[in-house]
Amino acid sequence: MIKKPSKNIARVRKHLRVRKKIMGTTERPRLNVYRSLTNIYAQVIDDTTGKTLVSASSLDSSIKGKLEFCGNKSAAKEVGKLVAQKALKDGIKQVVFDRGGYIYHGRIKELAEGAREAGLDF
Repeated sequence: MIKKPSKNIARVRKHLRVRKKIMGTTERPRLNVYRSLTNIYAQVIDDTTGKTLVSASSLDSSIKGKLEFCGNKSAAKEVGKLVAQKALKDGIKQVVFDRGGYIYHGRIKELAEGAREAGLDF
């Protein structure tokens, strides 16, 4: 019997394929998204230096206190707004969106829309 690869292995393959094309620069860093069952994480990364400039997640105290559950669309939207506010505070206005191999749907889409509403351009 042939074992089928897991969904996460397929996601990682897609992410690696996308990462060949997407690269964050100093002028336009990369907004990376990671999604787990219970939380969502976002980072703004400068790939030329290999450093994380800004990060936010549903585990941050400002978000976790507001919401009952941190693994849904409303939490993702709040994380998007928070990461955009932090990025704008650091002078980052434009980013390249890296969806992390996930489909642009649901929580990933809400995070992106929250970041756009807060003022990030991508």
